[in-house]
Amino acid sequence: MSHIQETTDHLLSRRSFFGRTLWGVGTGALASMMPSRLLGSPLSASFAPRAKRVIYLFMSGAPSQIDLFDHKPKMQDLFDKDLPDSVRQGQRLTTMTSGQSRFPIAPSMYQFARHGQSGTEVSELLPHTAGMVDDIAVVRTVHTDAINHDPAITMIQTGTQLPGKPSLGAWLSYGLGSENNNLPTYVVLNSTWTAKRDAQALYSRLWGSGFLPSKHQGVRLRSQGNPVLYLANPEGVTQETRKTMLDGLSEMNRKQFELSNDPEINTRIAQYEMAFRMQTSVPELTDMSNEPDHIYDMYGPDAKIPGTFASNCLLARRLVERDVRSIQVFHRGWDQHGNLTRDLPLQCKDIDQGATALIQDLKQRGLLDDTLVVWGGEFGRTIYCQGKLERTDYGRDHHPRCFTMWMAGGGIKGGVTYGTTDDFSYNIAENPVHIRDLNATILHCMGFEHNHLTYKFQGLNQKLTGTDAEANVIKGILA
Repeated sequence: MSHIQETTDHLLSRRSFFGRTLWGVGTGALASMMPSRLLGSPLSASFAPRAKRVIYLFMSGAPSQIDLFDHKPKMQDLFDKDLPDSVRQGQRLTTMTSGQSRFPIAPSMYQFARHGQSGTEVSELLPHTAGMVDDIAVVRTVHTDAINHDPAITMIQTGTQLPGKPSLGAWLSYGLGSENNNLPTYVVLNSTWTAKRDAQALYSRLWGSGFLPSKHQGVRLRSQGNPVLYLANPEGVTQETRKTMLDGLSEMNRKQFELSNDPEINTRIAQYEMAFRMQTSVPELTDMSNEPDHIYDMYGPDAKIPGTFASNCLLARRLVERDVRSIQVFHRGWDQHGNLTRDLPLQCKDIDQGATALIQDLKQRGLLDDTLVVWGGEFGRTIYCQGKLERTDYGRDHHPRCFTMWMAGGGIKGGVTYGTTDDFSYNIAENPVHIRDLNATILHCMGFEHNHLTYKFQGLNQKLTGTDAEANVIKGILA
């Protein structure tokens, strides 16, 4: 055997080991029995997880923290005053406002109040969220490196601004595998929105597997027609015929694998078999006719409209009940450069009751303790106005320096407000949280020390939290 062939077989067998097992890094005992040359580096869960699964509620377009969670009452006296240079400090601007002759301060027109035993401040735009503040940890000091939407969403999803890396859900699938053999490990739900503007595109690579085996990529369920394309049998093809065809195809693929040792062939076999099982499991999952009226009342009237955020939150709870590992619910339309006071209330109405109902529904079923829920967008909005400024009409540009997210459930302490920003919600005053820290915290709740969840690629031990910077768990929000 040539050196090249020997090396190729070694690499393929290593990839095959991880591609064929559902453990990936999830079993330290197995890892300890395997030779280090095969594993590359020790890969194992670090400690007992607090959460078994994650629901990520992603607000694409960047919600305005100033109008929702980060109350800045002192700004009322500075209406239409220029943002001081001492605050901006020459920081990067987008091309949408870099040409403005001035940066007039736009105070939020919305009222804030303290809620719950924790006294967490929340805007009047989120009355349902305000009622559950004792169940969530509000993090006001998240920051990111990117200033435009696609690289910022790519970064929060994959840990880097450059496309092509695995998403969080793919990492969790690789690391922990599946607890349900009849549904995908990672499911994506895209929601409709009511803001009166176009929304940023969401590309399938945002829930892709990157360099990980392709079986770890997310599967998007559609709200119209068949939930998954080509899942139903073609007209005239019975279930028995379909099974016979798949058995024959699997046998041919297995013979091809014996010749080439390509692990992606085994992935293909597994995907065909999963698709066959999903022909039964997916229709059962998406048939919500057996949900009682009091549940629909909890989620609100939109819950009966397929594809809405509320409906997707209810579907997310059903996925949790079926032990799906990672669920991501996208909601677009949060990019209010102008007409914020028209569009932001519409967006909040879309998500407020559904997100709150999801937390309470999980809680009453005993599922919140081991389900981590994350809410937030890719960056925040500026205190200064983009374009024309009025007391009750303003817009805000992108702001990566500080923004707000919240977390709840497995491993998270409720009733916490973490981090403070300056009076302008422009710079972080205390306890900064980088995107890397956020992802490290999510992995921590799932039982991983983030440096231990790695995959050898391009000569590096690749990680969700990156290979060239530090990441720290947000200990102040842990239960």
